[in-house]
Amino acid sequence: MNDAAPPRRIWLCADDYGISPGVNHAIRDLIGRGRLNATSVMVVGPTIGRDEASALQTLAADSPRCAIGLHVTLTAPFRPLTMHYQPLDGGMFPSFPKLLRAGLLRRLDPEIIHAELRVQLATFGELFGRAPDFVDGHQHAQLFPQIRDAFLMAVKEAAPNAWVRQGGRRQPLARRLHSPKALVLDTLSAQFRRRASRADIAFNPGFAGAYDFSRQADFGALMRQFLDGLPEHGVIMCHPGLVDEVLVSLDPLTDQREREYAFLGGEHFLPLLAANKVTLG
Repeated sequence: MNDAAPPRRIWLCADDYGISPGVNHAIRDLIGRGRLNATSVMVVGPTIGRDEASALQTLAADSPRCAIGLHVTLTAPFRPLTMHYQPLDGGMFPSFPKLLRAGLLRRLDPEIIHAELRVQLATFGELFGRAPDFVDGHQHAQLFPQIRDAFLMAVKEAAPNAWVRQGGRRQPLARRLHSPKALVLDTLSAQFRRRASRADIAFNPGFAGAYDFSRQADFGALMRQFLDGLPEHGVIMCHPGLVDEVLVSLDPLTDQREREYAFLGGEHFLPLLAANKVTLG
């Protein structure tokens, strides 16, 4: 690597703002300390309202180039904002596996999906007084068949200047085979990128952050892998947070959030960025 080359600027994006008080607190703390430069907001979450939105917006305004996006949500245990949404499972969105299967079998109604996405985009606008800087998806639902076209259409209509998140990373096949989750994201993202390009919608050139949440992984070691080869303006997805009762009731990703929060707020993170010639500023 050329030591004289300027540092690569990447997006380090904390997902799920709005899912719980502990997650909201952790994300705002890291933004305020310059340890994050993007977060995506779950407008169907139980702890997003005008106060939480205002606190985030005020903090982001004081942080150089901090982006706030919409975290489109279409999976359980969350509920749709539109009436007559289908399919439902006990009044909630379907689970991640059911939604992906329905999309692959082309059993979804893109018009119903599109209507829900337009309402989520409008809700973001009501909370923040503007369109999102970018739009991504909870559990990568924006990449699923049938959903991706409705997603891109809604973004084009309601947030034409926003960029969207794809989950692919250009790596040798042998390396990708070691991470089945990343390989699935690569496959789904290839179609997503082609459709986004045809719609003239910008997207991130690279992505990292997927790992096996069921294991107690060393997040510092993972971050070194995520940074390796990530291009300028690439996105690293992360999920920092503090565990509280609301989070436990909604999401299995708990202790891992605290490990991510501890590393991103700790003494080793900024030197790791510097060693890899990466900046968030």
